[in-house]
Amino acid sequence: MFLYDFFISPFVEFSFMRRALAGCIALSMSAAPVGVFMMLRRMSLMGDAMAHAMLPGAAVGFLLFGLEILPMSIGGMIAGLVVAVAAGLVARGTALKEDASLAAFYLISLSLGVLIVSLKGSSVDLMHVLFGSVLALNDEALIVLGAAATISIASLALMLRPLIAECVDPGFLAVVRGPGMLVYLGFLMLVVLNLVAGFQALGTLLAVGMMVLPAAAARFWMRRLSGMIAMAVGVAVVSGYCGLLVSYHWSLASGPSITLSAGAIYLISLVAGPVGGLFWQLVPHRHRSA
Repeated sequence: MFLYDFFISPFVEFSFMRRALAGCIALSMSAAPVGVFMMLRRMSLMGDAMAHAMLPGAAVGFLLFGLEILPMSIGGMIAGLVVAVAAGLVARGTALKEDASLAAFYLISLSLGVLIVSLKGSSVDLMHVLFGSVLALNDEALIVLGAAATISIASLALMLRPLIAECVDPGFLAVVRGPGMLVYLGFLMLVVLNLVAGFQALGTLLAVGMMVLPAAAARFWMRRLSGMIAMAVGVAVVSGYCGLLVSYHWSLASGPSITLSAGAIYLISLVAGPVGGLFWQLVPHRHRSA
């Protein structure tokens, strides 16, 4: 009876918990595979910078329409794409490297976004924009999450081969006159789309967590790309489920609880994962010393 009350009852009794779980599953199906390719392309920190860069657009949507999902999502997507393109142009046209360019733009964007929200909203509104509210997902937000998952899965299926080639050797497609730049821009748009989708549930500061942490955890358990993607999705779903339970039973913020659940799984994987985990790296040394 205790197990039912603790693990199942919250989702049976309360519709907002079911909506939150459905949103987390949709986001997991969408963001986790994108996060695997971000990790393979060494773009994880870029995803974090772009998540911050979305804030001014989301803040403008909030300033004009309040806490409405579509205006804030459209504004966030526009801002994220503008910053990504601007950072790329600066990196290619000046002596500044891409990571430094992104860091500069995201700091400007984060500060500008917080300032815009503070012009109209309260501290509660600012916390909602920064950290989301997965327990308050409505039909509109679930439609956005479902649409993002559908578009992401279909897009990854269509450009899987060139994307893998681009991850292994970014210069290969350019040499063979393949669609390297097109694939890169398409993938960049998928990153922004998933950050926008995760924005309503987890906020701008935590949206990238459901992309990076499950992918990083999966890397310690699977060697093949297909297994890594499946594992990342599984980790994301479990993180969402556990985070919602923690949030419900101990009255904690839902977004950080979900992200910390994913972080806990990552730390366990870091230690115990059979593919490069710390424990398995120490075992051979013990045998050799014996």
